[in-house]
Amino acid sequence: MNKRDVIYLVSTSYSENQYGVMEGTDTERKVICDVSSISQREWFEGGRNGLNPEYKFTMFEFDYAGEKVVKYRDNYYTIYRTYTTDFNQIELYAERKQGNVKRDNTTGSAGSDNQQHSE
Repeated sequence: MNKRDVIYLVSTSYSENQYGVMEGTDTERKVICDVSSISQREWFEGGRNGLNPEYKFTMFEFDYAGEKVVKYRDNYYTIYRTYTTDFNQIELYAERKQGNVKRDNTTGSAGSDNQQHSE
């Protein structure tokens, strides 16, 4: 694996605010990995199942803690499947959905696609 790309694995924790409403807070964790396009077969099979596959992120298995969202090049992707390979590596297959918009890191709420985040 040629670890040359940086992604952020996004996890969301929820807590109750002063009004009893649950609010989400996103936490981004930087991970070094290899990013590649998905295969033609993966794209075709995903499309048949209503998915829109875009990227495969390959990293060491111990770097992944079950997150469901990846931020790559300032875009958010949903992980729709994982695959554990040899040599303690894991592949994360991700798609960009209509609802994958940038999030406000302090509130976990959706924001506009033009919003900037600090790393």
